[in-house]
Order: sequence, then C-alpha cells, then structure tokens
Amino acid sequence: MKIAIAQLNPTIGDIFGNANLILESAQKAAGEGANLLLTPELSLIGYPPRDLLMNPSFIAAAGDKLQQLAQDLPGELAVIVGTAIPNPNAVKAGGKSLFNCAVLLANGSIKKVFNKRLLPTYDVFDEDRYFEPGTQSDFFNLGNIKIGITVCEDVWNNEEFWGKRSYAGEPFLDLVKAGVDLVLNLSASPYAAGKRGVRSAMLQHSVIRSGIPIVYANQVGGNDDIIFDGSSFCINRNGELIQVLASFETDFGVIEYDEAKRDLVDIASQNSTEFKGAPLSFSPQVGDAEIWAALVLGVRDYVRKCGFSKVVLGLSGGIDSALVAAIASYAIGPQNVLAVLMPSPYSSDHSVNDALELAKNLGIGMEMLPIADLMKAYDRTLANLFADTPFGIAEENIQSRIRGNLLMAISNKFGHLLLSTGNKSEMAVGYCTLYGDMNGGLAVISDVPKTRVYSLCQWLNAEGIGKGKDEAEPLDLRYQAEHGNESVGAVPPCPPSPYTPIYPPFGKEIIPGNIISKPPSAELKPGQIDQDSLPAYDILDDILERWIENHESVKQIVAAGHDEAVVARILKLVRQAEFKRRQAPPGLKISDRAFGTGWRMPIAKASFY
Repeated sequence: MKIAIAQLNPTIGDIFGNANLILESAQKAAGEGANLLLTPELSLIGYPPRDLLMNPSFIAAAGDKLQQLAQDLPGELAVIVGTAIPNPNAVKAGGKSLFNCAVLLANGSIKKVFNKRLLPTYDVFDEDRYFEPGTQSDFFNLGNIKIGITVCEDVWNNEEFWGKRSYAGEPFLDLVKAGVDLVLNLSASPYAAGKRGVRSAMLQHSVIRSGIPIVYANQVGGNDDIIFDGSSFCINRNGELIQVLASFETDFGVIEYDEAKRDLVDIASQNSTEFKGAPLSFSPQVGDAEIWAALVLGVRDYVRKCGFSKVVLGLSGGIDSALVAAIASYAIGPQNVLAVLMPSPYSSDHSVNDALELAKNLGIGMEMLPIADLMKAYDRTLANLFADTPFGIAEENIQSRIRGNLLMAISNKFGHLLLSTGNKSEMAVGYCTLYGDMNGGLAVISDVPKTRVYSLCQWLNAEGIGKGKDEAEPLDLRYQAEHGNESVGAVPPCPPSPYTPIYPPFGKEIIPGNIISKPPSAELKPGQIDQDSLPAYDILDDILERWIENHESVKQIVAAGHDEAVVARILKLVRQAEFKRRQAPPGLKISDRAFGTGWRMPIAKASFY
C-alpha cells in the first residue's frame, strides 16, 4: 500500500482554496499510484481558525465543501482531511458545539470521522474554547491493514518521554492496544527553535516502545504570528526516520507500507541513491539558517495572506532594521521593498552611509526624508508647555514618533505593509516607543533577541549562499511566468521559494561590516549608546531567557552569576513594559515564549519577586 503525504499551506477561512489544494494533491497522489492521502490538521479550514469557529455559516460552508470534495476526489483514493464538524449531542448533553476531527473520504462519500481527544490550552493553543474532546481512539481498515488515526496533540502525551503526564489518556497507546498496524497523525504543530528535533525524538520514542510505525503530516506556512515548519516525516518500526519532507516549504511525498514486513519502506531509497528533501535527522542544535528560513516564510505568508504586495520600513543604519530589510527582500523580492531613511541632527554620518550601502547591497528602493525641520516644529509647538523642564525621554521619543508618523503616511498612501523592526530584547524591557518605532502591521523580529540578531547578520555575511542578486529572477515575475495569473479564493497562490537551498540569494557581505561592529544606539541624542542604560546584550539576553522562557526565579538567575541589582532592575523594566507590548503589532513567533498570542500577562500587576 502506498501512502501519500500532502504538506499543505492552507489559508485560514479559505475553504474553497484549501479544498483545491487538497484536490490537487489527491490527483497527484492518484497519479503516483497511492492508495491513501494524508493531509494536515484542519486542512480544509486552516489552523488556527480561532473565533471563525463561532460562525455557524462558516461551519456550514465547510461541511458543504467537505461533501463536495468527497465527490470530486479520485475514486480509487482514500483521503484523510482535517476539519471541524458539529457535535450533535452538544444541545442535549452539554459540551462544546464542535469536534476537531480527521475525516476519511473514499468512493464519493464520508466513510468515517475521528475526533481529536487531547485539546491543548497552553501557549498559542486555546482548543478547549471551541472543541469537545473525543472519547476514544479509533481506526479503519484499508485492505488488510488496520490504520489508527490521531490528530496532533493526541501523540504528545508520552509519559515515558516527558517524565510526566499532561492528560489522563494516551491515544497512541490505546491504538497500540487495539492492534493497529500503522498510526497516522494529522498535525498543525507550530514552529519554535529546536522543536523539530524534539518532535521527531518524541515520536521515535513512541514507535520504538510500541513497534508501530507512524506517518506524520504537518502543516506548513505562516498564519498571523504563528509559523508552521512542515518537516513531515515517516518513522519505521525500528524508530528510524525514513522519509522527511522539506522544512518551511510545501512538499509532497509517497511512502510504502509493506504488508509482509508490517513496516514502512521508503520508495525513493529503494529506487535511487539520492534522497529527496531534508537529511534523515533533525539536529538538536538550532542554527541561524533555520531561524532565517522561519522568518522569511512568516513574512512571505503574512504579506500574501493579508492581501499586500509591497512593504515599507524605516532604515536607520542600525542592525535591527538591516536584518528586517534583508528578510523582507528575500521573502517577497527586493523590488517590493521600500526603505525610508529619516535622519535627524543626531544621526551620525556613518549610520546614513551604512543604510545607503545596505539598500544598494539588497537592491531595494530607498527614500530619504530628513526630519530636522519637523523636530523644530514640534519644539516650537511644545515650547510653552515644556518650558523650564529639562530635555529628556519625551523629547527623544518625538523623533521616533515623527518617523513612525511618516512611515504610516507612506503605508496609508501606497497600501504598503509597514514592518516594525524592534527586537525581543527591546520589547522585553520597553526600549521602544509607542506610536513611533512600534508602528507597523507586522513586527518581524520581535521574538529575536539582540544577540541572535547579530548572529543572523554574521551568518548572512559569512555563510549565506545562493545566486548573486544580479542573477536572481524576481520572485513575483518567476511565479507569474510559471503559473500565470491564477488565484485560489481571495488569496494568491503561495509562490515557491525561487532559490535552493533556503539561504539568502544575495551573496557575500550583505550587511555592511560597520553596522555589525559599531555599538548599538537609537541615536536620539548626541553620543547615545544602548549600554548607557542597559547591561551588555549578552548579559541582558541571558537574564531575559532565564526569566521569560525558562521561568527561573530571581535566586536562580543570580545563582547563575548575574548581579542581583541588575536582575531586579531588568525584571522591573519587563513588568512595567507590559502596556507597550499589549499595543504592539503581531510579531513572528520563533521561541517557546513569544510576546504574542501565547503571552497572557496582566498589565496592572504587582511585583512578586
């Protein structure tokens, strides 16, 4: 039996477009002789649909399309589709009105429904708000093969692997006890740095202890602040990864289940010494290339799925805006990126020159709008009110707010998406200006610590490979040449990355060396540098990681070698900046603890440390 995996990039709410993606994959699977096609969790409606699930007409439309899809699929192919289906017992018995489920479609109709049992309510997940949990694990027979179905979290409650139990039930073991030959999993597992390795190691452990192979299909793509890496895989009875699909790209694969061996067999390895896709392992080490690829995908899909075609950002000559400009250039093509340099009297000549050199290296559009006259106008307007007060943060922040206002005017005038350029270290301690540099529709690196910003830029210069920028064909023109002007629903088709591998196409020394080597500064007053009021970023980021992501206490952080007074001051800044973070644009999530959907801190709160 041949099993196809469709690693899809659905758009939330685009029921017709997502159905077309499933249908196209089914036709491809049938053409390659597959008997069964597996798609990701909620593949028909997109994940996470959030409060769209509260709209009865949305659920009704999904149900109608599911019935139509069953009739449109190739007759000889069984297909597993993820969707939400009404709970018929909710009114009389109580409970949530929907199930998150996998649906078996075959021979023109719905054959069986498998309800997700374990509903996560941590981090970005809030499934208990919408779904009723399934009560039992189930399977179906395809020929002589007994196939168990699980949905995402259903395979994560491995007590032996984690050393704890998060839920009462363990669906994977229940299927093992039921005597299944194979387990399939439909997933929409969000990306976080290092998670690919943990995910595969956990499922390898489950397979080794049970002797039951698994096929795992994960969603790929960006949806709002969440990035899905794909990285779907198959594990044989020995716990070996025998097929791994691409990370951060749509992909398709076919695996064979050998009835005699009662195991999965990689067709590609049987027929060729070459292996399609990623290496058959996931390194526990998180490299800059992985984070770069995640951010590129996040920007590309946010722009595309929100209906934009071009972006604008402020370019200061600093390292943060330089990295965002590079990410945007690769994500949507340099011809679709406009950088705006807005020097003030405090801007150094080298910052202006660095910004101009970076724009030239990337091949992006560049405009210069000096703000000295605007600053004087503000000074005149506020002169009486601010009389007899010292120059301070309020006056410094006026520069940032002037720049933010100009960028929003450009965004508003031309319909460009404004990209915010602040990093996680700044967002954590509040070193960002409301209605100034925090303006924007997407905060690209708000989950990237300052030390990682430097690391990414150094990697980009030293190891980023690919076509030179003069050889690279613009992304939108390349895709149009291959696909014409077709569209899926209200959202344009997802253009594939035009470069292989996923590294930047620009060549060496993209980020001017002076941007990396000079002391970081907001340049809001003469001679200002960040370390005037903050510890060195390697110290700051270590404190922040220990507090935010590792949940260490003050005593533990101090015991790790940090000065207690410094720790107390930094954590006070983190607490005080909560009201700013609540008003920030959505930011791409690349860590286990980002300032976004999964961060639910009260604004008004007392210190407990």
